[in-house]
Amino acid sequence: MSDFATSRRNMVDCQVRPSDVTDLRIIEAMLTVPRENFVPDAKRAIAYLDLDIDVAADGKAKRCLIKPAVLAKMLQAAGITETDRVLVVGCATGYSAAVIARLAKDVVATESDTALASAARTNLSGLSNVTVSVAEPAAGDSAHGPYDVIVLDGATEVEPRGLYDQLQLGGRLVGVFATVKPPRATLVAHSPADFGSRVLFDASAPVLPGLERVPAFAF
Repeated sequence: MSDFATSRRNMVDCQVRPSDVTDLRIIEAMLTVPRENFVPDAKRAIAYLDLDIDVAADGKAKRCLIKPAVLAKMLQAAGITETDRVLVVGCATGYSAAVIARLAKDVVATESDTALASAARTNLSGLSNVTVSVAEPAAGDSAHGPYDVIVLDGATEVEPRGLYDQLQLGGRLVGVFATVKPPRATLVAHSPADFGSRVLFDASAPVLPGLERVPAFAF
């Protein structure tokens, strides 16, 4: 077994499973996707640590692969099925989209950084059920919707109402909501009456660009 394969197994056994992730499809996907291929060469050695790993080029706004356990727990809460169409918002280099592609029928992944979107297309080129587009996180991708599930690959400091409108009736949105302290992973469901939310667990993740809180004006 290669060093990376061992690290991948350790990530699942020491981070994902102890976080009460029991969905065998998610576990198998995370054992399969080579996370080291989605980070810069200089960071491959830390690809499987319990960290948010910045994958943006030097001098660019921070863009991360979020912690493996946080991603896994959110995917389990979203209940993705093999018939679902999923939107991944802020996919960075595409790791989360690669994992989700093994759970869902179709995946649309957006990324606002054109260089990262290009890297994601390259990284995901072997998966026929994934499309990558350049878009701001708050915009989503309505042209390919509506979606059964929307996954925020990062945190939001504002309520992403524009993304809610891209959910199918019965659809779910999951992400880290930093609208309150401490930030919490939250599941939003589209019911016939409205959008209901449920707190899942305390979590932290870098805020996606365009989903930052607007500073209040002070006199």
